[in-house]
Amino acid sequence: MIQALRNAFRLPDVRNKLLITTLILVIYRFVAHVPVVGVQSEALEVLLDPNTAGSNFIGVLNLLSGGAVSNFSIIANGVYPYITASIIFQLLVPIIPRLEAIQREPGGQEKIQRYTYYLAIPMAILQSVGQISVFNALISGTPIVDQQTGQVITGIINGYGENFLLTIAVITTMTAGTMFAIWLGDLITEQGIGNGISIIIFAGIVAQTPGNLFQLLSANPDRWVYNLALFVVVVLVSLVVIVLIQEGTRRIPVQYGKRVRGRKMYGGQSTHIPLKVNPVGMIPLIFSQAIIAFPAILVALFPPGEVGQAIQNTFGNQQGGLYWFSFFLLTVAFTFFYADVMVGNQKLAENLQRNGGFIPGIRPGKRTEEYIVYVTRRITVVGALFLGIIAVVPGIIAWFNGLIFPLEAVGQASAATNAGYVLSGSGLIIVVGVVIDTMRQLEAQLVMRNYEGFMR
Repeated sequence: MIQALRNAFRLPDVRNKLLITTLILVIYRFVAHVPVVGVQSEALEVLLDPNTAGSNFIGVLNLLSGGAVSNFSIIANGVYPYITASIIFQLLVPIIPRLEAIQREPGGQEKIQRYTYYLAIPMAILQSVGQISVFNALISGTPIVDQQTGQVITGIINGYGENFLLTIAVITTMTAGTMFAIWLGDLITEQGIGNGISIIIFAGIVAQTPGNLFQLLSANPDRWVYNLALFVVVVLVSLVVIVLIQEGTRRIPVQYGKRVRGRKMYGGQSTHIPLKVNPVGMIPLIFSQAIIAFPAILVALFPPGEVGQAIQNTFGNQQGGLYWFSFFLLTVAFTFFYADVMVGNQKLAENLQRNGGFIPGIRPGKRTEEYIVYVTRRITVVGALFLGIIAVVPGIIAWFNGLIFPLEAVGQASAATNAGYVLSGSGLIIVVGVVIDTMRQLEAQLVMRNYEGFMR
């Protein structure tokens, strides 16, 4: 691997791609420390306090944004408005005939991509307004931005408030920051190595990990060895399982019929359709993480009561059997739903029939489609259970800690008390997926130039 890295830096074009990628990531890290105008540092400290309800949800957002939320940076939204817009179009294309026709036209994929950029702008605006409103609901007293802006953001639907221009400045700044982050990701895709959007998220997660690990080790000096050993074991086991599941495929054999044209015979070869065990990546984790936080956010908007306090203790503090069981079920359900959507969008049966291919023993057309869906759902069981277990790893560690230290008081779970929060489940999947994808792209660059790659 070291020799392969040396070979990569010996090639001028590959070296330039690596340097461009590094430079863009450095720029992104600098921008992550530029705060939004009017942000209140006192309110931000309260929001990030481990004892604040919902701080764990904020911690996940902060991890996936590369620390931009902890600074309430202009890129605090990250690139998630673009990801949301991409998911929306993936769901709409098979439903709306006009979009499906556009996708099949020459250059149609580029049009869909351009529409995705357009949709990312209103999604960034909505996320900016929603993020400030949610943060204000989680803390009492000083709003996350100055008092006038906080009032305006909260009542933006009912009226313009007292300082409309300041409101527009905050929303515009956060939206522009999101589009700037998306542009940096596209630059990496075009001029650098790997998928730019994924690498942007990957860099943010890696940048936050040392700080979270230091917090875990320093919060309990008497048991730092135990916490460090537990963190290493969790990461190593998770990495092995993630690689096995992410790279696992079910190969469906496909046979192409023979066609004679003139004196030449075409087709007749055998191949296979690789169906991944986990075709959806970490998207179900992000969906379920967002939905599982809604009960605590909603009760924060109402007067306090016993029911509201119970919901806040369970879903706001993110602890207890009910919370982790709900999180597990949501992740499994979203995995099945999104896997069905993705397989449906690929139209494998239709493409096989059009190209003269068939699955041995299965009639082409509707029967082939039903068979592919059947196989996909069977292997998705493994992928769904895998994502569900990855999602509840912090809960498993909290239960294990309770067995080892039964007399210790149970407080707000965070990276300071739980090794599972140093790298979240979705963070681990992103890191592993991006590393594997980038290594493959580097390997392809080296193999084209007769060098040995990274992977054996």
